[in-house]
Amino acid sequence: MGIRKFDVEKVATAIEADAGDVLPDLRQALPEAKAGIGRVTTPERLLVRQAREKPGLTQAAFADCIETPVATLRDWEQGRFAPPGGVLCLLRLIIKHPELSQELNVA
Repeated sequence: MGIRKFDVEKVATAIEADAGDVLPDLRQALPEAKAGIGRVTTPERLLVRQAREKPGLTQAAFADCIETPVATLRDWEQGRFAPPGGVLCLLRLIIKHPELSQELNVA
C-alpha cells in the first residue's frame, strides 16, 4: 500500500491507540503526508511535542527537565531524529502524569 492510498482516519485512530492519547496535530499532518506536501510527521515527533506541551514547558525548560540538549529536543520535535526507547517511555509517562516534569527538576 503506497502512502497515497491510506485512510487518514483509520491511520490516525491506530496511531493514537498506540500512543494511548489523542494527538491533536495528527489529523492535519496525515493528509499533508498523503498529498506529498509538508514535513512527514512521525508518531515519535508528535509524542515529544505533546509531552513538552502537556506540562506547559518551553523547549529550553523541557530539555533541561529531561537532561537533554535543546538542539536534540528540537531535532526530535522536527522529526530529524527519533528519541531512544527509554526517552519514549519517559515521554509517555509525562503525557499521562504532567506533574512528573516538576519532579524531574528536583536535584
